[in-house]
Amino acid sequence: MTPLLEIRNLTRHFDLGSGIVKALDDISLTLNTGEIMGIVGESGSGKSTLARIVMGLDHPTAGTVVLDQRDIFSLVPRELRRARRDFQMVFQDPYGSLNPRHRVGRIIAEPLHLIPSAPRGAARRQMVGELLEEVGLDAGDQDRFPHEFSGGQRQRIAIARALITKPRLLVADEATSALDLTVQKQILDLILKLRSKHAVSVLFITHNIGVVEEICDTVAVMQNGKLVEFGRAKAVLDAPQQAYTRRLLAAEPRLDVIGRKSRTAVR
Repeated sequence: MTPLLEIRNLTRHFDLGSGIVKALDDISLTLNTGEIMGIVGESGSGKSTLARIVMGLDHPTAGTVVLDQRDIFSLVPRELRRARRDFQMVFQDPYGSLNPRHRVGRIIAEPLHLIPSAPRGAARRQMVGELLEEVGLDAGDQDRFPHEFSGGQRQRIAIARALITKPRLLVADEATSALDLTVQKQILDLILKLRSKHAVSVLFITHNIGVVEEICDTVAVMQNGKLVEFGRAKAVLDAPQQAYTRRLLAAEPRLDVIGRKSRTAVR
């Protein structure tokens, strides 16, 4: 398979004055085209720092992030702006990530500023409506405001916004943690469906290892900024090698009691 994302020896240190905190310590990972990789660990393990660096929202102390054979930190600002259409993010809080003063149609269409040739007017409205329907909402919902939707519906809106540039990589940072188990299952099923249709790769950041069991092809387990275990999701979850991974498995609710989806990747 072709690597889409290569994280090489990624390190991120923060100087707090009283000492250096190693948020990431020499992390190397590869995400193949069409795969979903779960990044799992407790709060403070470095998951969100990793997500921010992959998105180019923070700079590493050392190491590189290569997306589709481009080192994103070697790009000049204009090149990085053009490249951003290829990687989009879905945040943890579906309400906080949506501007409450804007209608849904404007929110979803916002990333199109990255594409000068993007449609406008009626064609743009049709594009937004089709995306809303694809994520399980109605085309007419683009005329409503975020507060008129439930948490799960708002996360669908956030996913539609992330998909409008047709990205190759989707970074989901705790995208289901604010939802109850039933709604989590619905959003995970949606991500699987979208992966199959669009061949988008997903970096799924979560503290819930049960989510990994539901949708991920591979899993990376992080603890205190270090990568402590990595492999195919089924192998890691069926026979974890590290005591830390076993503790995570024992502590989290299992989504397989609601149902199980295939983890077959797009080839």
